[in-house]
Amino acid sequence: MKNVVLEELKKIDLFKKDPGLTKEQVKAAFKQALNKIDEHLEEFTYKFPGSSSENNVYPSVENNHEWTTGFWTGILWIAYEVTGDEKYREVADIHVKSFEKRIDEKLGLNHHDLGFLYTLSCISAYKITGSEVAKNSAIKAADHLITRYQDKAGIIQAWGDFSDPNQRGRMIIDCNMNLPLLYWASEVTEDPKYKQIAKSHIEQAAKYIVREDASTYHTYYIDTETGEPRFGKTHQGYSDDSCWSRGQAWGIYGFPLSYIYTKDEELLDLTKKVSNYFLNRIPEDNICYWDLIFTDGDEPRDSSAAAIAISGLMELAKWLPKDDEMREIYMNASKYMLKSLIEKYTTKDVPESNGLLLHGVYSKPGNTGVDECNIWGDYYYMESLVRVLKDWELYW
Repeated sequence: MKNVVLEELKKIDLFKKDPGLTKEQVKAAFKQALNKIDEHLEEFTYKFPGSSSENNVYPSVENNHEWTTGFWTGILWIAYEVTGDEKYREVADIHVKSFEKRIDEKLGLNHHDLGFLYTLSCISAYKITGSEVAKNSAIKAADHLITRYQDKAGIIQAWGDFSDPNQRGRMIIDCNMNLPLLYWASEVTEDPKYKQIAKSHIEQAAKYIVREDASTYHTYYIDTETGEPRFGKTHQGYSDDSCWSRGQAWGIYGFPLSYIYTKDEELLDLTKKVSNYFLNRIPEDNICYWDLIFTDGDEPRDSSAAAIAISGLMELAKWLPKDDEMREIYMNASKYMLKSLIEKYTTKDVPESNGLLLHGVYSKPGNTGVDECNIWGDYYYMESLVRVLKDWELYW
């Protein structure tokens, strides 16, 4: 890996202190989230929340095109695990059948987000219930995902026609989160090909998507004929040279997920660097703006990026040695952010909303889902809460 800078944490004195987030507060926040889920469970039994809300209300969509439908099912599996209430399992099982149909008919799957779709819907179902339908659907999803692998470039192409020169060889930071589907597939099938592809991709992401200052490109192009690096670009951030907050959060969480399966210590070291860069650019209330180039002012916050980063920091802390002082600092930093989300960013006082977290951003450049609920933000918020409440086994 190239030499990447490790910034000193500006808020290290603050993060050395416990934020005072109690388990009772987290239980209350989880209960409030469950109440919101219960209010809309019937609405989202055979349909799914859209990717982002409109006036804080998610539209209902079919499971045939969005890359985000798995997040709602993941929320339901978390609700079932914590409460044991069969109503959540019953709806999630209906969803699993929907995901079986989607992979069998290849509905809206011309992209790399098979991990987001099938890890949270089907791998979770298999781990919790032993469902063979869920297991087989997830394996089929892994088989479909590896068809996007570009051998000479060593990457999984994010989206677009392989013959399109404007799309060919594009990898994006988001794909870090899709790789656990492949690692899992190698474990359950005992076929190493999935893991080999995932390992190749994460190595290329570490090498090219992470800049020397520990910020990240949203997207990077590699020549699929020669394997030579081409250039970094953004599709979601403020500029090609800025650092898109959600992308940085995908890095904070995605690199340690690959560490779990590869035990490559360099991935944990890299995660520390990416994490420090993120934490050094969050404002006073610890919830980032939509791009880390902004550290104050009136730009939109992105609660969804914060929720992802919280889970990532908690996962990073889990794998650091117990005598590493940064272990507690990263855990405290994650709890400061979670405390802020609980106190200032939920829909508790917005009864008309069917989401969980306010003030998320889907795409600021595209003017889509800006200052709205984002379904992935809701999922990672639930994941962050459950991490505090119990010894939770990752779906990833």
